Amino acid sequence: MSLESTTRPAVATRTVRAIKHLRWWMLGLFLLGVTVNYVTRNSLGILAPELKTSLNMSTEHYSWVVAAFQLAYTLFQPLCGWLIDVIGLKMGFLICALIWSLTCLLHAGAGSWLHLALLRFVMGASEAAATPANAKAIGDWFPKKERPVAAGWAGVGFSVGAMLAPPIIYVAHISFGWQGAFLLTGGLGLLWVGLWWWGYQSPEKHARLSDEERAWITQDNEAVGEKLPFFQALKTIGKEKKFYGIAIPAFLAEPAWAVLSFWVPLYLANERGMDLKQIVMFAWLPFLAADLGSVASGYLTKIYVKWFGLTRVNSIVASSVTGAALMISLALMTMVKDPYLAIALISIGGFGHQVISCMLSALVVERFDRRQMATVNGMRGSCAWIASFIFSLIIGVTADTIGFNPLFVAMGFFDLVGAIFLVMFIAERRQRSAEQ
Repeated sequence: MSLESTTRPAVATRTVRAIKHLRWWMLGLFLLGVTVNYVTRNSLGILAPELKTSLNMSTEHYSWVVAAFQLAYTLFQPLCGWLIDVIGLKMGFLICALIWSLTCLLHAGAGSWLHLALLRFVMGASEAAATPANAKAIGDWFPKKERPVAAGWAGVGFSVGAMLAPPIIYVAHISFGWQGAFLLTGGLGLLWVGLWWWGYQSPEKHARLSDEERAWITQDNEAVGEKLPFFQALKTIGKEKKFYGIAIPAFLAEPAWAVLSFWVPLYLANERGMDLKQIVMFAWLPFLAADLGSVASGYLTKIYVKWFGLTRVNSIVASSVTGAALMISLALMTMVKDPYLAIALISIGGFGHQVISCMLSALVVERFDRRQMATVNGMRGSCAWIASFIFSLIIGVTADTIGFNPLFVAMGFFDLVGAIFLVMFIAERRQRSAEQ
């Protein structure tokens, strides 16, 4: 038995009133941080057309700026996850959020595309904490039976920030210029850091967590593994076949999200003839659809359990496969001429992608112990962003010659290939009678 389990609960005498359903309030506070995270990172994509002019960037230069963020995000996700597993969610996520907020403020002083790329690298390294922290928050605050639904709601923060970024950036841009847009979003990050420091505690330490809810959270009596050195943790996880059943689908899924986050505004400007105002009016719709996909994904697992009698793991796999089928809409989008129909089909793709993404996070917290969750999700995210990094470089050197359409066709079928690996490596072949 670990020291952590022998010391729970930490609050022996209650001196403050408990808050009902505190686990959902804590998830909401975390989601607010992820929302700010995505507002800061997506500011670049919204401002891309003007930044290309102001900083004298070519499309290839812009691809390197995007790739700098993606490279750092790829390299640092496992390290951020390990840090969060070792020092805890509160301090680990706080340190990273402070760094990314300050870096966003410094974007206002960028004088060249190379300067901007260096800042994006630092931002990517610190914002890499979001994905591993997501798994840690779900694993710490929810029992297994609630985790698919919690994972669905947790995914909302990743897309709602992207949805809110266009109007926030547009208002800041017309008021203060592109420099002011970066200052505003960086300031929002610093405000959230203060709120997180004041409001968050782990379930073991939170004074407002009732004994009844603490018992609900810990009902699974999960074993808590030991803390491992960074490289030993990577080696241990890398030996697990089930890790690759999650990592390979993540690798194949992430290019679509990278395109939604960084390239769709430029695509709408170059190939659909939209100006900045039109982009702001419509570019948020795929992220609204992604929000709906996030929420729907967890409840979809309940339908598969109830209607088809699937195990919890198989219901998560089935939900993810459903999302993969919806991604075909990206390929269909290339066949339509109406820009608004194109946005609708891209939005279906956003819905499908976020179903997949949330369910992969749910599989991490379902299949790995609590001491590994953030590290595993960081490694999963790293695999995803390797694909994102490569795909952005491909777009940068090909978009001006062959256009975006062949790339959208490829993205429409990547996730169906990933679904095969989910079924092969993760899906259960026999019912586990004790699970439900």
